[in-house]
Amino acid sequence: MSLEGKVAVVTGSGRGLGLAYAKELARRGAAVVVNDVDADAAADAVAAIEAAGGRAVPVAAPVGPTETARELVRTAVDTFGRLDVMVTNAGVLRDKTLWNMTDDDFDAVIGIHLRGTFTCVREAAVWMRQNEVAGRIVCIGSPTGQRGNFGQTNYAAAKAGIVGMVRTWSLELRKAGIAVNAVIPVAATAMTATIPYFAAAMEADAAGRPMPDFFRHDLGFGTADDVAGLIAYLASDAAAEVTGQAIGVGGDRLQLWSHPEPVVTAYHDGGWSYEALQAEFATTVGAQLQSVGERFPPLPTELERPAAG
Repeated sequence: MSLEGKVAVVTGSGRGLGLAYAKELARRGAAVVVNDVDADAAADAVAAIEAAGGRAVPVAAPVGPTETARELVRTAVDTFGRLDVMVTNAGVLRDKTLWNMTDDDFDAVIGIHLRGTFTCVREAAVWMRQNEVAGRIVCIGSPTGQRGNFGQTNYAAAKAGIVGMVRTWSLELRKAGIAVNAVIPVAATAMTATIPYFAAAMEADAAGRPMPDFFRHDLGFGTADDVAGLIAYLASDAAAEVTGQAIGVGGDRLQLWSHPEPVVTAYHDGGWSYEALQAEFATTVGAQLQSVGERFPPLPTELERPAAG
């Protein structure tokens, strides 16, 4: 289904995953507002989209402040006449363990990922509701927000918060016909390039070769382009009834993440006192404690790297 006539904003789209999203939306017919804090990256992205026959305009500004959100929406409307799609992708990393993370490390990630998603979606939703546009909002989450990850307190909090906001917004905006979803991408990025486990996949991608099947199929790990198709689908009329969902995609794999539900329920007459918990916790709730963090299977022998030294 074509996106002809639709207008999209993609934050953090000067490079990486965001650029892949912007290019795919443009390839499907949408006009795109490209946003990046780096003016040269935004301009280069626009040039690439236009060279491929698409329409785009850059906005160089940091995501987070309300002023940037308003500029993005205003640019879409002033340049292309409307706004149909908001994709909130912009983000940064400031990875440190809890005891080493500073206030600035925490605030930088929360400000761009979480606050930036909030301000951009709020501005888009206000315009869509006022103009009776049954729009599409796609917010980018992460497996870290779903499962946790060592050294990523700030990032985990932001990405989990984004999915929580998506569920809430899907309820609030349903009557206006605005669909809101989270995408959980698993793809080659600057971050995964530093992880030895993904070395064979990153090397193949850099050389223009297909990634080994182990990564694409077993791990659901692929390229930015593997994620972009889902972004465009959720922006389309075909996905009008899909809302409030967290959908994972990477390589050859598509996943629907569950919403949190109780795993086990136990009752104790008179309530759960300290003594009752001591006596019964281990055999009731404690018998089904949940795992945390992502767990990867061992690499196949042919993909292993020799240990340094």
